[in-house]
Amino acid sequence: MHDLETAKKILFEKNYSLVVVKNGEVIFVSREKGIKPLLSVVLEKEETIKEGSLADKVIGKAAAMLCIKAGFTSVFADIMSESAIKTLKESNIKYEYNTKVQYILNRDKSDMCPVEKIAQSHEDTAKLIEEVKKFLNVIIDK
Repeated sequence: MHDLETAKKILFEKNYSLVVVKNGEVIFVSREKGIKPLLSVVLEKEETIKEGSLADKVIGKAAAMLCIKAGFTSVFADIMSESAIKTLKESNIKYEYNTKVQYILNRDKSDMCPVEKIAQSHEDTAKLIEEVKKFLNVIIDK
């Protein structure tokens, strides 16, 4: 669990949104909001991050599914949704959180996060990734 403690410490001390640590080495950090940095690291560095630990500000079901695909051994979130907890628990990934919420809210806190909504209708990670990519492309193209 040393890697998870290191990732948590760096997440808060350096004000990152996401930190990946493996074998005591920081593999990836980001200050970018949303699911994009996690999706990027999972798709681009899957072999490098496998069996690492992740600390993230917010983890919903979609992020939890990406954590399983990445092969993380342990995950921490400042805020974690109930569906993320269920998803991680079912895959026997160790998890910790500071605050549990029913679901992740969108940025203006008026509704469920759109990526969390996408994840509610997907159990297949490959399909989820395709839907999230489409969603991110729409946001970027606006």
